[in-house]
Amino acid sequence: MTDKPSYLGLLNAISNGESAAECYFNAWAAVTPNPAVRQVVSTVGLREGEHGKAFAKRINELGFSVEPRSDGKEAERMAIAGSTTLSDRVKFEKLRLGQPVNPEKPDGFPAFFNDATIDIATGTLLGRYISEERDSGKMLRGCYEALCAEDLCAEEQCAQDQSTQDQTTNGVPAMSQLDERLCRIETLLETVALSGAKTKKNKKSKKKTKSLETVSA
Repeated sequence: MTDKPSYLGLLNAISNGESAAECYFNAWAAVTPNPAVRQVVSTVGLREGEHGKAFAKRINELGFSVEPRSDGKEAERMAIAGSTTLSDRVKFEKLRLGQPVNPEKPDGFPAFFNDATIDIATGTLLGRYISEERDSGKMLRGCYEALCAEDLCAEEQCAQDQSTQDQTTNGVPAMSQLDERLCRIETLLETVALSGAKTKKNKKSKKKTKSLETVSA
């Protein structure tokens, strides 16, 4: 009987976890209306699925089979990922994806190699897996940050629209400074025109009166 490797449990956990992750990333990709989000979660989903199979294959090569394991939260994750009512940003937050990396608590991947008995083939597989997982993390963080930025812009636009609405009087939007200046100029021109007309009329009236006085004399 083949001796059981000390790291078999690690390989089994990775295979189970990655296979489950493939399911909810695919469910998410199927419902998101955002093409950019779909591209990211589809890419990560493909990687997760490949990892699950690659580690199952390595376990088989070592003479064993994957033993199903569950943390009991797969159904919850699937419900979140496949929801058509939750926004992509909320899904990121509920699934705890795309969050900033805490520099004081780096990922635990280096600890995988504390086991000095890991064979070359398994070590190579683990190295590729870790590199891809870290890259997937960067992709998810970038996607989440983009969603947050979009929401911020939308909130600012909403606040600006609300401010404009608050300046509305009796349903008529308040005039901008340029409109107000134009209005003042038009009013001034009308005043000048009226004043000129009155002056001209007064001159005519005086001329007529003078003519009448001359005739009377």
